[in-house]
Amino acid sequence: MHDKPSLADLRIKIFADGAELEQIRSLAALPHISGFTTNPTLMRKAGIADYEGFARAVLAVVTDRPVSFEVFADDPESMLAQARVIASWGANVNVKIPVTTTRGEFCGRVIETLSREGVTLNVTAIMTTEQVAQVARLLAPQTPAIVSVFAGRIADTGRDPVPLMREACTILADRPKAELLWASPRELLNLFHADAVGCHIITVTQDLLSKLSLLAKDLGEYSLETVRMFHRDATSAGYAIGTPAHV
Repeated sequence: MHDKPSLADLRIKIFADGAELEQIRSLAALPHISGFTTNPTLMRKAGIADYEGFARAVLAVVTDRPVSFEVFADDPESMLAQARVIASWGANVNVKIPVTTTRGEFCGRVIETLSREGVTLNVTAIMTTEQVAQVARLLAPQTPAIVSVFAGRIADTGRDPVPLMREACTILADRPKAELLWASPRELLNLFHADAVGCHIITVTQDLLSKLSLLAKDLGEYSLETVRMFHRDATSAGYAIGTPAHV
């Protein structure tokens, strides 16, 4: 990686992760945003009450890039039914399937069935290479798919996700239409981590996207801005320190 990193150095695709329609509309105008993802948790936090209504509104805005929407059923038959409906919303829809049910049961039959039907999947909430291997075996070679490994959550446990993600790339090598996605990054540096190990996609939240302007920023200038921030905030707060007593 260069001392002054930039988006031009990256081969990885950036997918915006969120559930704010106006934010999505703004991001859709940016050429470096290659796709979009969301999930029921983000949608609930955004106050969305109508799941399908929101999805269709997003798809009216984003017509030329993939958008992932997740099933929320918890049994195979209901997952299959929901997935087929979601897939029907648009040609650019990726259907998110959790790697397991809430009972920890592998969603293998759902993944295999839908992939064989030609549904573009985004298999999500993966955190082990064993899960990556399980999923890879069931993906139809001719059907595009995304395998989302939550590298950021892995890092939250004190584990380095980089070796795991590198191994995941190797596991998916014989599935050329399956793309590895680095999910839940915690800092901009993760874009370069993900790119270096060969990930195809990284999801980035608005908080991280807002930091893209910091790429290649002069560190001396950044240091000075930080010093000035501390001074400005102390002054604005009216802090004072008494005169030292004579010894």
